Order: sequence, then structure tokens, then C-alpha cells
Amino acid sequence: MNEFSNADIFAGEVIGTAILILLGSGVCAAVNLRFSKAKSGGWIVVAFGWGMGVLAGGYTALPLSGGHINPAVTVAVATESGEWSKVPLYILAQMIGAIIGAVLAWGAYYSQYAANADREHAQDTLGMFSTIPEVRNPAANVTTEAIATFALIVPLLAFGATAALAENGTQVLVVALLVTGIGLSLGGPTGYAINPARDLGPRLVHAALPIPNKGSSDWGYAWVPVAGPLIGAVAGAGVYSLAF
Repeated sequence: MNEFSNADIFAGEVIGTAILILLGSGVCAAVNLRFSKAKSGGWIVVAFGWGMGVLAGGYTALPLSGGHINPAVTVAVATESGEWSKVPLYILAQMIGAIIGAVLAWGAYYSQYAANADREHAQDTLGMFSTIPEVRNPAANVTTEAIATFALIVPLLAFGATAALAENGTQVLVVALLVTGIGLSLGGPTGYAINPARDLGPRLVHAALPIPNKGSSDWGYAWVPVAGPLIGAVAGAGVYSLAF
């Protein structure tokens, strides 16, 4: 992390994370909001939308900051390398970017969210911003998030150490495909945050925005998609360090 300046890290992580959340929250809005041409597009569409968000945000941030766009990735890299000095800067920038991206996604669907004022057809909107478990069991939900993040971190660190991927510039592409696969395979129980900023930033925005009949921001669950990914990140980095 030391090869990047503080200014570049901040700019890269803010912009890259904002793009990630814009496309990710955007696809969630697209398949869920009542007046959307993509309504009922289904989970496969959501998984690919988030994967493309990782692709676009990661490649955008890559030359400036290394393209972490995820506090779990930052913590894993720091755990594996022993270099923690710039972790707070990365996480701050990622949170700011996540908030910006969620606001932009809301702006893109402003009319659809405004239509939620019709009480007869109003719908809870948190799922367009943050994750909601299908079965609420905090221990199981944390475990799911930790396992899914572990499945992200170990291959991601291996991709970073693969010279051929570095030479042809495809690391971000394969990570985006990995995130899509994680969503398809492991996203069903919790919605696969695997990224604390991805969940917490948009949840803050959901709480603050004047969306009619928006429903609860569910702060009682908010710690799960933060704790689970961080546990998975440390475990994944530890296994990678031991095995490779």
C-alpha cells in the first residue's frame, strides 16, 4: 500500500467505491422498484450487476490506489503484509465513496422512489440499499458473511501474486467474476455484503434520505455485514499466509 500517495488513495477509493455502489445499488433498485423496466429481473441479474460494479469500480481505482474498494480487502492486505499505516485512510475513502454511490443510485431512480408515496402500493426500500437476511439468525448470518468473504479473500490474494494476471491487467476482471460467483453461490442467505462499506454506507444514506414510506433501516442488523466480512478477511489472509 505504500507505493500510492495519500491523495491518490483517497481519490481512487472514493471514486472507485462510488462507482461500485452506484451500479450495485442501482441493480437492486432496478429489479425491485415497482416502476422499473427491470422489475423482477431476479437474483442472477443482481449478482451480475454487482460483479460489473466491482469490474468498473476496481479498474477505475486500480492505478490510483490498487483498487481495494472494500474495507475487508484492505484489512486482508494489511494482515498479510503487516502494513497497517494507511488502513484508516482507505476505509474512510471507501465509506465516503459508498455514501456518494448510494446517493447517486437514489438520484437515478428518484421518480421511482417518489412513487412510493402511494401507501396502497408502498414497499420497504432498505433492500435497494443494504443487505437483509432471509432468515434472521445473527450467529448464522455472521458465519455466512465470514465464509463468503473468506472465499473472496484467498483467491483475491492469490490473483495478486500471479505475475501473468499482473502483466495482462486482468486481475480486476477475474475478481469481478469471482464476486459474481460468490453472489450466485453464497448470496442467498444474507445478500452477500462481503464488504462493510457496501452495506454501512448505503444504510446511512437510506436512513437520511426523504424516501416516502421507506421502512426501517434495521440498525439492529447493521453490525452483521460489518463484523462478518472483517472476520472472513482476517481468516482468509491468515490461511493465505500459511499456505502460500
